[in-house]
Amino acid sequence: KDMLDVEVWRKDNKKHEELLGTCQVDITALPMKQTNCLELPLEKRPGSLLMLIAVAPCTGVSISDLCVCPLGDPSERQQISQRYCIKNSFWDIKDIGFLQVKVLKAVDLLAADFAGKSDPFCVLELGNDSLQTHTVYKNLNPEWNKVFTFPIKDIHDVLEVTVFDEDGDKPPDFLGKVAIPLLSIRNGKQSCYTLKNKDLERASKGVIYLELDVLFNPVKASIRTFKPREKRFTEENRKFSKKILSRNVDRVKKITMAIWNTIQFLRSCFLWESTVKSVIAFV
Repeated sequence: KDMLDVEVWRKDNKKHEELLGTCQVDITALPMKQTNCLELPLEKRPGSLLMLIAVAPCTGVSISDLCVCPLGDPSERQQISQRYCIKNSFWDIKDIGFLQVKVLKAVDLLAADFAGKSDPFCVLELGNDSLQTHTVYKNLNPEWNKVFTFPIKDIHDVLEVTVFDEDGDKPPDFLGKVAIPLLSIRNGKQSCYTLKNKDLERASKGVIYLELDVLFNPVKASIRTFKPREKRFTEENRKFSKKILSRNVDRVKKITMAIWNTIQFLRSCFLWESTVKSVIAFV
């Protein structure tokens, strides 16, 4: 029942951004399960936007508390399991599976603020689907205790859980990330994952506790394997980082101290405060 808000932006060398116009689409007025070609004039600006929009129901997407998670109810769990049983292999071929993620807590996170605290929140991404927790302010050991569910479009997808530090109106700071292939998930087992850097090559500071469940139809998943993978539509922008600034300030301090110590050593050599040291230095 919501309106779809569309914004058109211009980027200049990733530093300057300018809003070129906006438009709105009334989703409820569009026919379901078919592609609609719309030419939308931009509000208060010249130009228009040509769009192809297809509206289809997406089952399985939800955010809830631990006490009301979908797979926690035996009858609902049985209903979801029945949906992905072998006898339903050729019903709704795109509905491959169901993923439930319990985001419990994180421990010993990196302090992004100069005060030694962070305002952490989590972003969960599966393909082009993205959900987010609330922010726990001024805490390096946050507890979220939220349950997220996703529809599975490809069993070879990887669930990415990224922890950020909220920074007011500025882009958030990166604190750590984990990537979990769906096929490696052990259902109902609470696991502790070490956070890593953006490239997933080195360990970052802190760990995150997750509990995962995945239900899928093996026949549908096998058929999907032979089709091209879905392209990612998100683009990462360069952003100001307090963590990088803090690290660079420390580097400048160390370089300044090294230069100062070198100058003091040279002065002591020329002043012959220690004859032995000065002779060795000049030699």
